[in-house]
Order: sequence, then structure tokens, then C-alpha cells
Amino acid sequence: MTPVALFTTAIALGLIVLSGGAYGVLYGAGSLRSSRRLLRAGYVCYAGQLLLVLAVCVAAPLAIVWKSFLVLSGIAYGFIPPITWRLLQALHHSNEPQP
Repeated sequence: MTPVALFTTAIALGLIVLSGGAYGVLYGAGSLRSSRRLLRAGYVCYAGQLLLVLAVCVAAPLAIVWKSFLVLSGIAYGFIPPITWRLLQALHHSNEPQP
């Protein structure tokens, strides 16, 4: 891997993580405030993340194992915020006093 390819791939991988984090934060904020706008912004970040994963898999000189890991991680990122939100709701609603 050339130094330029290494630097470019590192930046792209950092952007993948950043967009995944933005998706999680925006999804949580949108769910908390019942804001479709924030939820859509979160989905846009997730779509951007998937496009970055595709770009890295096509352009980066990584081994197939790492490209597979990126694809699986990109798919898993889509499920994490909704599952976490449901678990948090269940946790907080189970502690409410029953009438």
C-alpha cells in the first residue's frame, strides 16, 4: 500500500465511523423528540456511510477479509440505533410505577 493510499483509506475509514456516530446521535435525538427531520438526517448519514463503505471496498487496496468486515460492519450499523432505542424504552418504561 502506498503512503497516499494509506492516508486516503485512513481518512475514509474515519469518515465511516463519524457518519455512523452521526446516524446514532441523530436517530436517538429524532426518536426522543419525535422529529421526522432528525430521523431523516440520521438516515442520510447512514446512507452516506454505506456509500463510503462501497467506495473503500472498490478503491482501497485492502484484503478481502477487511473488505468483508467493512461490509458486515456497515450493515450492522443500521440495526444498532433502533435496537438500542427499543432497549432503552423498555428499560425506562419497566421502572414506571403501575397504577
